[in-house]
Amino acid sequence: MQQVCGSSPPTPPFGTGLVAVQPSRRRHCAGCRRGPLRLLVVEDGAPRCLGCADLGHLVFLPRGDTALTRRAREESTLCVVVVRFNRRRGRYERQGVLVEEAGLARAEARCLADAEARGRRRARDARRRAAQDARFAEAFAEEILRLFPRCPRDRARTIAAHASERGSGRVGRSAAGRLLSGGAVVSAVVASVRHLDTPYDELLMCGVPRREARQRITAGVAAVLREWGWEEAGAAGR
Repeated sequence: MQQVCGSSPPTPPFGTGLVAVQPSRRRHCAGCRRGPLRLLVVEDGAPRCLGCADLGHLVFLPRGDTALTRRAREESTLCVVVVRFNRRRGRYERQGVLVEEAGLARAEARCLADAEARGRRRARDARRRAAQDARFAEAFAEEILRLFPRCPRDRARTIAAHASERGSGRVGRSAAGRLLSGGAVVSAVVASVRHLDTPYDELLMCGVPRREARQRITAGVAAVLREWGWEEAGAAGR
């Protein structure tokens, strides 16, 4: 994909197909001068509207429904990936696809035809993931109790469930957390103690900088960890 006018970061590859851009700035077509454009294609370094790029007959299918997107691409002779630049992450990200209207209709019909079967499969997959998550959370809780033998069992289970929640990005879902490494388990316990057993959150709400707030509650965290049987509480509290 060619770089969008006015965007300095390089664009990552999105395969060899056509790519359209949702511009973050006001853009006008270099051909017909229409604008501002909701979607554009870059040709020879200049923005073109979909009409001038011979793509005006396509319809936009937003991302989100994997089965429908896959089938729409199969049913459409012409398909264009739609991206938008994420300034915070410094990269272009997929927003959906442009496909032929007739192809989209055929794809929707296919999805409706086997919707019940796909629903049952999703339900089975959800139950399987839930069972896996429950087993992992229980193993995480047992590891907490091994390292902190006087930690209340209910509290250990609460910490484990919070740290290992799927899609949360918390320490339990990290590579170290999935391996039940001691560092990841201790980090989860320390985070729980920090928020629930010290005035850390109140300090943040009062405008105390995060590092200073952590320093203020170090002794309190260490005291709880010692109470729970952690021999290195002084180091863990920092």
